[in-house]
Amino acid sequence: MKFLTLFLQAAGGAQTAAGGSMGFLLMIILIFVVMWLFMIRPQQKKQKEVEKFRQGLKKGDKVVTIGGIYGTVVEVKDNTLFLEIDQNVKIKVDKASVVKDFSDAQQQA
Repeated sequence: MKFLTLFLQAAGGAQTAAGGSMGFLLMIILIFVVMWLFMIRPQQKKQKEVEKFRQGLKKGDKVVTIGGIYGTVVEVKDNTLFLEIDQNVKIKVDKASVVKDFSDAQQQA
């Protein structure tokens, strides 16, 4: 009789351990889903918007580079831009170094 009681307790403990590991697995999956929703997905959306902005650059746009140089787009090529940063001062920069358009901010102020 004592053997049967010990056997049933062991079987019940095994089921609890299996259920506990399943709960742990679900928790890990839930953490990855939440992380994807709140961290990875918004970053991908932002990256797509920046890429769309860079592809849509045209002559006359006022932009800022990663290095903090403000200028007006004079010429657009495949991967480069020519920016006029002062009268008759033009520099060649990579499109990837342009981060934002500040012409809208100046018009609103």
